[in-house]
Amino acid sequence: MDEKDRLYPSSCNPLFIKLGRPLPKEIAIIGAGTIGPDIGYYLKSALPDIKLYLVDIVEEPLKNAEKRIADYAKKAVDRRKMKEDKAEAVLNNIIYTMDYDQIKNCDLVIEAATERIPLKQDIFRRVEDIVGEDTIITSNTSSIPADRLFLNMKKPERTTITHFFAPAWRSLPVEVITWAGGSQEVVDYLLWFFAHTGKAPIITDNVICFMLDRIFDNWCNEAAYLLDHASASQIDAVVEEFVFAGPFYVLNMARGNPIIIETNTLQMEEGAHYRPAPIFGSVETWLTHRPGTRLKVPDDIRNAIRDRMLGILFSQSVDIIDRGIGTKEDLNFGCQVALGFRKGPFDIMKDLGEAEVSRIMGKFQEERPGFPQAREPFSAYQDFRRHILVDEMDGVKVITIRRPQAMNAISDEINDEILAVLKENVDDPSVNGFVITGYGLSAFSAGADIGRFPEMLGDRDASVQYSKDCAKVQLFMDQMDKPVVAAVNGLALGGGLEIAIRCHSIVATRNATFQFPEITLGILPGIGGCIVPYRKWPQGAGIFHEMICLARRITAKEAADIGMATTITDDYAEMIREAVREVKNIQGKIKRVPDRSVKIPEITIPAQPVAGNLILSKEAISIIEKTIKDGAAADNLADALEIGYKGFAEIACTDAAKEGISAFLEKRKPEFKS
Repeated sequence: MDEKDRLYPSSCNPLFIKLGRPLPKEIAIIGAGTIGPDIGYYLKSALPDIKLYLVDIVEEPLKNAEKRIADYAKKAVDRRKMKEDKAEAVLNNIIYTMDYDQIKNCDLVIEAATERIPLKQDIFRRVEDIVGEDTIITSNTSSIPADRLFLNMKKPERTTITHFFAPAWRSLPVEVITWAGGSQEVVDYLLWFFAHTGKAPIITDNVICFMLDRIFDNWCNEAAYLLDHASASQIDAVVEEFVFAGPFYVLNMARGNPIIIETNTLQMEEGAHYRPAPIFGSVETWLTHRPGTRLKVPDDIRNAIRDRMLGILFSQSVDIIDRGIGTKEDLNFGCQVALGFRKGPFDIMKDLGEAEVSRIMGKFQEERPGFPQAREPFSAYQDFRRHILVDEMDGVKVITIRRPQAMNAISDEINDEILAVLKENVDDPSVNGFVITGYGLSAFSAGADIGRFPEMLGDRDASVQYSKDCAKVQLFMDQMDKPVVAAVNGLALGGGLEIAIRCHSIVATRNATFQFPEITLGILPGIGGCIVPYRKWPQGAGIFHEMICLARRITAKEAADIGMATTITDDYAEMIREAVREVKNIQGKIKRVPDRSVKIPEITIPAQPVAGNLILSKEAISIIEKTIKDGAAADNLADALEIGYKGFAEIACTDAAKEGISAFLEKRKPEFKS
């Protein structure tokens, strides 16, 4: 059996899972120390109406937890990331208690106490005697396998590990552990629950340190073993090529030295090479620098650090895959969103190439004998989709863009992966069609990455070619005989909306919104956005004028009113079911983008065009107007799309585009001159 099928027997996208229980109404967290309050704040932020219990045997941590959660809410309000009424609801109905009996009605209990097995086992026995038969009980341990914690419980099937990462209120991943004594129903429910509340859960097998901690702990431990040859600051500086913050800086922030001792001591069950570096027992704070600080490191020291740190990273990564601890997709994704790697380990391997990776791993084997080496050829660790999940429902391939850290923004790699899935299955008679959706509840896709576009500014020919290169998925869908339906969950902006409008039909959740914000960057939708909407839904032309020229955002209802969206649903699961039905409904009845000219109403622009409080560029809008008019008048779709590409190239050569893109990259508000 494929490891992905073994770890994810229900579906890869957790929001597709069919549930047998509702959202919890009461949740308890046992342990109000380091991570417990952060887990609590995440839960209350996602579900403000729940009753939350924070339980500890000492009063002081409870008082500190109450203050910390109140401070989090205040900062969120001060930074305008949360409204005051929501903050009030978040802080309401939290019970800080030393009385376990108060949690008797909880639907979910999460233990977040000290990493000591007897202590945890005692907590679970106590909890199980108090709560109901159906209560799910989990542990936040980062390293202890589930069977060592739960095997002696009365109902071990309702238990598992749910491992959060710091800061737990913000970090996306949660490792959910599958183990022999646990129930698949419980694992499925937790996957759905975490995805529904804004996390990105991933499944790992039940081994010591699971998946991502095996990477992090050994990354830190290996750095400590290098201190005979380099300083902590030098090591941090060198590895910032691969991570946003070096291991010693992170250990200082997390006060993580004791954790490395505990976890690597546990891993020594797999071999003495995992022994924690002795220096961890004698140092409290590491002398290092803030990330990004310039520090010159001699080449010989730099190369030695680089090789050893990549050696441990690659060793642990291939071992995780070879043993089926996790999937390549989740490991690559998790290292970026949980551990702060700039690229996933398999992406780093890909960039370096097979020969260089082989050299690094061979050298690492000589210097650190005993650590795992690859069991498979180099290509086996590269054969996976980095950014999309693919599930099958009733003969329909459902493609989920999984890039929640960027609100599912479209990159060149995502376009390539979507196109590959379409091409691989378009001639398969068992596949009826396709659905494209986004991961999570907030965004189908918040647009396209800027990517290589800044390099094209001022170059007309390069910009035309760039626009065409980005349109490969859309052009392929245009000529497909099998239906492709967009299931729009939340925001569909810019390049994401360009994908949705080229699908053969759109279904959406009630909270979905549609917007072309390109004009706020001084550019235009260059993949067909100025052309296709007018041909597919001419009755909405007046709205499209405002969307493209003034960045107007429309709701799902407005999209349905002009025929752009066929069905509006109340939730994600219903949206996917409707999208699969829509594939069946339009089989053999696909409505192509009309291959003829279309009449459109006059475009009326205010004397001072604005989007919100941003004054827009009249120069850019004039190019957009001409592109829309000429595209509508073109006798066929191919010529119209070409007009759109050339319009994109023309606007890319303006001062407005230069200012808009520069402002975006510099994270400031653009100031258009004309």
